[in-house]
Amino acid sequence: MKVRTRKRDQAALNSKLIRRPIQHWFWLFLLPTFAAFCVGFLYPFLKGIFLSFCKFKTTSKWTWVGLKNYVTIFQDEGFLHAFWFTALFAIVSLLIINVLAFAVAYALTRGIKGSNIFRTVFFMPNLIGGIVLGYIWLMIFDGILSHYDTAVVLNSKFGFWGLIILLCWQQIGYMMIIYIAGLQSLPEDMLEAAKIDGASGWKSLWHITIPNVMPSITICTFLSLTNGFKLYDQNLALTGGEPFRQLADGNVIKTTEMLALNIVSSNTSNTKGPGQAKAVVFFILVGIIGIAQLVATRKKEVQQ
Repeated sequence: MKVRTRKRDQAALNSKLIRRPIQHWFWLFLLPTFAAFCVGFLYPFLKGIFLSFCKFKTTSKWTWVGLKNYVTIFQDEGFLHAFWFTALFAIVSLLIINVLAFAVAYALTRGIKGSNIFRTVFFMPNLIGGIVLGYIWLMIFDGILSHYDTAVVLNSKFGFWGLIILLCWQQIGYMMIIYIAGLQSLPEDMLEAAKIDGASGWKSLWHITIPNVMPSITICTFLSLTNGFKLYDQNLALTGGEPFRQLADGNVIKTTEMLALNIVSSNTSNTKGPGQAKAVVFFILVGIIGIAQLVATRKKEVQQ
């Protein structure tokens, strides 16, 4: 007994001796990661904010112009149209993706045969890159619309709903996995108690299931909303922002161009200042919307 106690004390002492230098020199282990974060993210981010107040062609040759870039972008009809188009797209895709993903997850957790196969099949589109998906769906849509002598890039409504279908097909399987995890963590005794009390399936769904999977709903709505606003490669491959529309003042805008594509197009011009200002506004916009959505949905979460 004494030998065991002595060995246990020796092991605890050795563990303590090992932890002391690690705790004392932890910053040495943290330094490479922190340096990579500063070089790869923090410096470019702060540099980008600074350049949004400048006129420049390269990052080393700039001229301070103050708020001129921000005034310019809010007078840019193309940017304003891209903003409202993106906002509408994000809201519509948010609703469709989460409703369908929850419905599929709910069905697959009811004990149906082959549920694992269905989960795999629904998740697989998420593994395909956005550019590839865009070109695949472009061929599908144009193949169907060719029978009616039209194409995706000839009608902005076709472009909008084409992007919705593409993003839903890609994202529903991913959100479904998150909802399945939430549904499988539901307390069985609560559901059984509701069934004994005579609660119907719809009442159990609205008053027990949904409130208890609010953490999953919070995650999925946040991801859907931010993905909708950040969409770029699918937009580039499927429509490229087309069709064009000429305004009364002679300017031309792309009717299906989303914010990310509009920002990239602006930064390929000779003067990159307004494009950088758009990127800063875009970052602030997505951050505010994402935080507001997280706060709103987390208030409805049930404390376990």
